[in-house]
Amino acid sequence: MLEAEAALPRATLDADYTARATVTEAEFARIMGLYQSLSDAAHGLPDTRAGLEFCRETGLQLDLFGTKPGELRPLVVFIHGGYWRALSRAQSAFSAPMLAAKGIACAVPDYRLAPAVGISEIIADCRRAIAYLWHNAGDLGIDRRRIVVTGSSAGGHLAAAMAQPGWQSALGLPDQPLHGCLPVSGLFELAPLAASHVQDWMQFTPADLAQSPLRHLPQGLRGALALAAGAGESAGFHRQTAAYAKATGWPVHEIAGRNHFDVILDLAQPETALSRALLDLLA
Repeated sequence: MLEAEAALPRATLDADYTARATVTEAEFARIMGLYQSLSDAAHGLPDTRAGLEFCRETGLQLDLFGTKPGELRPLVVFIHGGYWRALSRAQSAFSAPMLAAKGIACAVPDYRLAPAVGISEIIADCRRAIAYLWHNAGDLGIDRRRIVVTGSSAGGHLAAAMAQPGWQSALGLPDQPLHGCLPVSGLFELAPLAASHVQDWMQFTPADLAQSPLRHLPQGLRGALALAAGAGESAGFHRQTAAYAKATGWPVHEIAGRNHFDVILDLAQPETALSRALLDLLA
């Protein structure tokens, strides 16, 4: 069980969950630049609706791409990573043009960031975004029967948290509002992270750890997992994906030639293994 990893030496866990150590500073800067430039380009798509407020209490917003008047289109919800403390929807729309070309809409929500809020608040923010999209699907041009959620790293954790049961009725949703889920390089058991450097900014509580997706497995939807292969991903992320795959029975797509940060950029192109995995979930 991944929970037992919390007993490993902190130095080991720090190394296993420091994705930045797998790339040079120059490579990291290049990839972040692509996040931004490709997302900027996505805002030129026809009928883009930016800044839709999905939670009046927090003022949080999402951007919606690829809808078409008079149609109800399948929807991919992309939840950004950044170890729950960085990035935003502004750098996270790079898959929207590829999806739009396939007749698929894409929603990219913001959520509040740590350390200003904890993981429970972050999860709640993302769930409010799902509820907004589901309840307003008709007006937004969304086919609520085909909503797939994906995300990378911390976004992979949050995608899995959207798929787990038990929260939906409080937001007026059916037991499983999602059609599919594709976490990429996700974090599914938080106990090892609470024993690592991540605890410095997350301050996980026992109640937070109890919400780990690996302890609340999804039901009634299609799913798949993905991560960068081999040296492109650190050991902790490999163990997390393997454990969640074993528990869910979902297939794992190991993406060769990519690292923890650029693997998700494969969603900008239609013929990559990662894009095919996502599109298959919507079939």
